[in-house]
Amino acid sequence: MSWRTVVISKRAKLDMKTGYLVVRSEEETHKINLDEISVLIIENTAVSITGCLISALTDKKIKVIFCDEKRDPTCELVSLYGSHDTSAKLRKQITWDDDVKAYIWSEIIAEKIRKQTEFLEESGKSDEAALLKKYIEELELGDVTNREGHAAKVYFNALFGKEFTRSQECVTNAALNYGYSIILSYFNREITAHGYVTQLGLFHSNMFNHFNFSCDLMEPFRVIVDRCVVENGFTKFDKEEKHILVDLLNTTVYINSTEQYLGNAIKLYCRSVFDSLNDNDASKIMFYSLKRRE
Repeated sequence: MSWRTVVISKRAKLDMKTGYLVVRSEEETHKINLDEISVLIIENTAVSITGCLISALTDKKIKVIFCDEKRDPTCELVSLYGSHDTSAKLRKQITWDDDVKAYIWSEIIAEKIRKQTEFLEESGKSDEAALLKKYIEELELGDVTNREGHAAKVYFNALFGKEFTRSQECVTNAALNYGYSIILSYFNREITAHGYVTQLGLFHSNMFNHFNFSCDLMEPFRVIVDRCVVENGFTKFDKEEKHILVDLLNTTVYINSTEQYLGNAIKLYCRSVFDSLNDNDASKIMFYSLKRRE
């Protein structure tokens, strides 16, 4: 099982040799077994990569994230055909029942707000947590009254202050956006690996968003990033802070009565959502928890 997150931060040439990623820099050469790699993050724009390695990374379903000159994620490597039965999976995805999609979206949003509520309670924000609980009770099919949006405003203002908005340019938003983009890439990998497409979402339907489905599924996992940003209280956002967020992929959570690294929990969760959509049964969705549930 792949588990390593590899970050290339210096100028280097990346190649493949007998099943290994070979990293050649000016100072030294490293070799890493491809079967151990889950995510490859290329932070430096001076890195060169061979076509042979790109092909191998795609075959191994290794998520590759490319960063810009500011070391912010800017694009990723997404396989066109992640499964042997991609055509069949796509036909299924197109015909998923709208009512089922709305119901499953409602379950996902309820879980997201539930996790936000738990974090606010742990942070001593009992009044705001109580308000979020009320929003969960008011949630309607497909969240037509946008309880998610109302909850988000209360939640972020409680964590970062009344003047905070998700649109402003600041260290906090830079950290949140970076962390979300790393998590999003994991969802892109799982969706395409199972033969589905990321463009066709349950709720998100922006014609300019290539990752509507991924944005839908990742919602309950955003809180893991929020916790990290709050707990670290970043006053700047450079290489060290970014690596703290990348290390979230090594977080252990509980899902289906087992302890899992975050990446594997995402895989189990995605599979459960696909099963729920294909079988019209939302009870099959497996959500994670940060604490073991007896």
